[in-house]
Amino acid sequence: MKPKRYIVWSKKEIDLDDPWQRKWYIRQVLTQGKAENIAELDWEEVRVVLKDISLPPPVSKLWENYLGA
Repeated sequence: MKPKRYIVWSKKEIDLDDPWQRKWYIRQVLTQGKAENIAELDWEEVRVVLKDISLPPPVSKLWENYLGA
């Protein structure tokens, strides 16, 4: 997939079938994305990977509270 430049500026394409790249992309969307980008995420997948993606503490707390993770 070709990510929006304001979310990912270091790569032109991302392989979302690769688990590492997929988690990295989710992290980028949660920290850099707009509301419409965040709305496109699979909330159950975000809940599962939230502890693995090393978000900044305030951002992590926000999503943990929101998702009940």
